[in-house]
Amino acid sequence: MLILRSLAFNLAYYLNLVVWMILCLPVLALPRRVFMRVARLWARSSLWLLRVIAGTRVDFRGLEKIPAGGTIVASKHQSLWETFALLVILDDPAYVLKRELMWIPVFGWYAWKARSVPVDRKGGAQALKAMVVRAREEIAAGRQIIIFPEGTRRPPGAAPAYKFGVALLYAKLRAPCLPVALNSGLYWPRRKFIRHPGTILVEILDPIGPGMPRDTFFRDLEARIEAATNGLLQEAGARRG
Repeated sequence: MLILRSLAFNLAYYLNLVVWMILCLPVLALPRRVFMRVARLWARSSLWLLRVIAGTRVDFRGLEKIPAGGTIVASKHQSLWETFALLVILDDPAYVLKRELMWIPVFGWYAWKARSVPVDRKGGAQALKAMVVRAREEIAAGRQIIIFPEGTRRPPGAAPAYKFGVALLYAKLRAPCLPVALNSGLYWPRRKFIRHPGTILVEILDPIGPGMPRDTFFRDLEARIEAATNGLLQEAGARRG
């Protein structure tokens, strides 16, 4: 039954994605704010499919902690799930993503329209400088910059592997940072098609104000996210038990 429901969801999810991408091509000609509202509708439809077909729900906690205006959102990254689910709780987000993704036909067009922040992972100091310049433009416009500090998906319980790019953004942008913990990898595992029923827990932590020394911020951010994520993993285990 689990395999059949997972297969049905994956088929529905990607079909839904393709349909939205095709039908929304005219939206590229509209203002970006309109485009972001449409993207949020797509994300909500994906969460609905996940709940109805796979039996996977979501519990967002601490939404009242999201500050208004330009913010760095530093999220744990365990699954494909959070790459779209965070759209539904943020006002006007811009993702930090691999530059190569901007070159993908259709998807890349949408990424450009959303004014995503591309980064060349092999570009060294110059690439990081370019990322900061782009992120500063979006922060000045009052947007939320979503960055996954580990750079790639990490399975639940894996040792953390945070990259220093998030600390660079924090130091250069002088904006608050909003840590986000989650346990999505328990229900939407990376590189697997199985979707487990249950409730994905997402916890918005207290914002970290600007001005903290860069190294101190980096250690504090990792400690906060990892402690909260481990708590969510334990809570999920207790529910299953």
